[in-house]
Amino acid sequence: MANPLQFIQQTRSEISKVVWPTRREVVLTTIMVLVMATLTAIFFFFVDWIIRSGLQMILGYFG
Repeated sequence: MANPLQFIQQTRSEISKVVWPTRREVVLTTIMVLVMATLTAIFFFFVDWIIRSGLQMILGYFG
């Protein structure tokens, strides 16, 4: 088991190596995620609508 003081020093050393994103990067990434989630939701809405319409036509024809 490692010395607790040495562990804390190594942990602080590793944390200092982390490159934190800038505020601009965080905002742009957040906007990109929201746009992609919206586009994906719209895509699946239309896919669902097409499949539902097709099934209704088929069931209406045979029902």
